[in-house]
Amino acid sequence: MRTVSSYGVELRKQNIPICQTLKIYRSAVSYLTEIYEQVWEELKEIPDAKRRFNAAEHLVHTTKKNSACFDFDLRFPKMPSYLRRSAIQHALGSVSSYKTRMELWEMSGKKEGKPRLVYENHAMPVFYRDVMYREGTQGDEAYLKLYDGHDWKWFRVRLNHTDMEYLRKNWSSKKASAPALEKRHYKYFLRFSYTEEVILTETPVKEQIICSVDLGINTDAVCTIMRADGTVLGRKFIDHPSEKDRMYRTLGRIRRFQREHDAAQLRGRWAYTKRLNIELGRKTAGAIVKYAEENRADVIVFEYLEMQGKISGKKKQKLHLWRKRDIQKRCEHQAHRRGMRVSRVCAWNTSRLAYDGSGSVSRDPKNHSLCVFQTGKRYNCDLSASYNIGARYFIRELLKPLPETERSLLEAKVPAVKRRTSCIYADLRELHLQMEALKAA
Repeated sequence: MRTVSSYGVELRKQNIPICQTLKIYRSAVSYLTEIYEQVWEELKEIPDAKRRFNAAEHLVHTTKKNSACFDFDLRFPKMPSYLRRSAIQHALGSVSSYKTRMELWEMSGKKEGKPRLVYENHAMPVFYRDVMYREGTQGDEAYLKLYDGHDWKWFRVRLNHTDMEYLRKNWSSKKASAPALEKRHYKYFLRFSYTEEVILTETPVKEQIICSVDLGINTDAVCTIMRADGTVLGRKFIDHPSEKDRMYRTLGRIRRFQREHDAAQLRGRWAYTKRLNIELGRKTAGAIVKYAEENRADVIVFEYLEMQGKISGKKKQKLHLWRKRDIQKRCEHQAHRRGMRVSRVCAWNTSRLAYDGSGSVSRDPKNHSLCVFQTGKRYNCDLSASYNIGARYFIRELLKPLPETERSLLEAKVPAVKRRTSCIYADLRELHLQMEALKAA
């Protein structure tokens, strides 16, 4: 399996003409987009992507509009060829996307807003190696070919030392692709991409060790290490109270500020809160993968969380800030880099049903993270849900490869495994006993 990772290295503040380079590059993309939009019917007839690109590159030098000749080389003199080809590729993608959206809009009966082709875009250039980007002799410097308003020249740039230390420590053995320029929070970065070929684990289901994860709001995540027979090898509660307290303090300041000022003046405060929330998701995902790796888990199991409809109630804001999909996406990428697989199960009734088979639970009104079983036992609701998540994964994977007759026999002895939306940990234990008895017979 191929995985692609990227990391942005900050450019230190210095007198380099990045704004002039961005201006001329975006002007070139806008100019090319206008040309290709006029001749798209001719380009569309070329099925091969490489031949279409070659034809588009040839058109930029001899294009006629209203009997006037427009020459790309006169408008953008001495532009490096690789940068020109990058602009051509970006313009072709913009026009192709616009034409596709127009066709879908017409097929839908023109119900929604008409798509619009944007000429003044926010394209960012790619600094191809040797012709646009060179590594410096020192570790924290590089050379970029930039446009100073008159000519394209090489400029020495300083890179953030801590970012370069991270790359040298973790990615020195991997080959980086051409860096792309990006702008975030009024700062410029060079984003390097790394491609890896990884081999995912092929451990049989009966020998697998999984890490079942229940993502929550009060507790960030609850992890359970489990075997196929239901043996629990470890449990961990992952929570970052200081980070959440900091974010909730900023939300309180926003509420107080909003009572006295206009909502438009809160953009900076909301941006800061968003960055705190993103960092909380990164820490949670890193802690989950680290715990799974420490226990040599083969698979990380999540719930398939689907939040549809209007969210209401006193926890409305917390649910809106819950980065469940972002955490799962980050965990999936980090797990694949380490050879682990990621799976998802149905989320229905994982928290509502007790793991021991006693039936539905009732939440503690004073402490929402606890629940009360019908037997009177008080237990952590998220931990019970993580047991049920792991059990549903094993029940599905154990029954799927069996012949129809054997599967029907097991389902007759353990009827609860027929419905995946109500499977719990106790059903996995019973299924394991019946499979062992059938094997012995």
